[in-house]
Amino acid sequence: MIFRFIFLFLILFIVELYAFQVLKTLIKSRPILFIIEGFSLLFLVYIAYSLMQFDRSVGQTHKTMFTMALLLIVYVPKLILTLVLIGEDIFRLGAGAVNYFANYDKGAEFLNSRRKFVSQVGLGLAAVPFLSLIYGITVGKYNYKVIKQRIFFPDLPAAFDGFTITHISDVHSGSFDNAEKINYAIDLVNEQNSDMILFTGDIVNTHATEMHPWIETFNKIKKHEYGKYSVLGNHDYGEYVTWPSEKDKDNNFNAIKSLYGEIGFNLLLNEHTFIQKGGDKIALVGVENWGHNFKQAGDLNKAAGQLKKEDFKILMSHDPSHWEHVVQNDEKHYQLTLSGHTHGMQFGIEIPGYFKWSLAQYVYKQWAGLYENMGRYVYVNRGFGFHAYPGRVGIMPEITVIELKKGGKVA
Repeated sequence: MIFRFIFLFLILFIVELYAFQVLKTLIKSRPILFIIEGFSLLFLVYIAYSLMQFDRSVGQTHKTMFTMALLLIVYVPKLILTLVLIGEDIFRLGAGAVNYFANYDKGAEFLNSRRKFVSQVGLGLAAVPFLSLIYGITVGKYNYKVIKQRIFFPDLPAAFDGFTITHISDVHSGSFDNAEKINYAIDLVNEQNSDMILFTGDIVNTHATEMHPWIETFNKIKKHEYGKYSVLGNHDYGEYVTWPSEKDKDNNFNAIKSLYGEIGFNLLLNEHTFIQKGGDKIALVGVENWGHNFKQAGDLNKAAGQLKKEDFKILMSHDPSHWEHVVQNDEKHYQLTLSGHTHGMQFGIEIPGYFKWSLAQYVYKQWAGLYENMGRYVYVNRGFGFHAYPGRVGIMPEITVIELKKGGKVA
């Protein structure tokens, strides 16, 4: 662990040196320059102290999220500056080498002085993530979006044509800090008037107690005619902290499972149930967490039981890598899988219907929205809450409304 900190602060030190070069090029007043660098040093000391004080028996707190926010706000813009100046240095080095070996100008210095214009460009580019990250913390993290998705299935039972499902995921209640905004989000959930609501895990960051202040709020989610169901996410197992004993960990896990019932959701633990409408029915299958690089407690075969390929099935599985590695190729043909987990990395660019990008796509093939393979669909919810970085930039918190339609493939 100590080597990770040393490596991190070596990188930050290099970034600070390059950022200072930009400031020195643009600011000629030495007192102002030293005041700015003094604040930078204070930020660095605070971040270093906070990271070294991290307590694995407690896990994420509002203080650690503040530290993460400060780290990103201060150093992502400076990293942009560093990359711009490194690019200039490569150019300066190349130009100096050409001049030296070609003997163009013997009186010229090997490295030309930095150009003010380049520093100004770097500063302008750095302002974009700086302002974006501040927006994400102050506005973005509670900027809820209702996304409506209609999906067509040729084998959908006729009675379920037009059936609507509200899908939420990744609540991370331990991160909340604004009751008014959460109440607003719950109102949005209720306004959808869906037939059924499904919650695909991560009710807390780690500890069951994180949800206690919010139980009354989430109990305001109204009853849905065809039920409220949920599954567990990777954070619900309490595996990201150090526990005093295995018994304490088990007690916390049992308390987290109970939380879902306390807010009116029927928790499916590697099992399935049937949703009946008129003379038709569909199977709702819920697995425990199964992630390619995370806990694999999910047992799809156990959850499906005696279900047949011909049965119409909706699968709730927290991590979309389960769909990628297992579900989409399962012989029982799971028509629709609902997942979450990725949060879209809480940072990216989206132009609905045209373009979406996030670092999440380099980790997960299915990271936000609807994906299809051979008539099997997975929808990845962008998450209700937030974790680690207390904000969202470009990838907003999501309440999904899915409408099931009977018919040919139209997505």
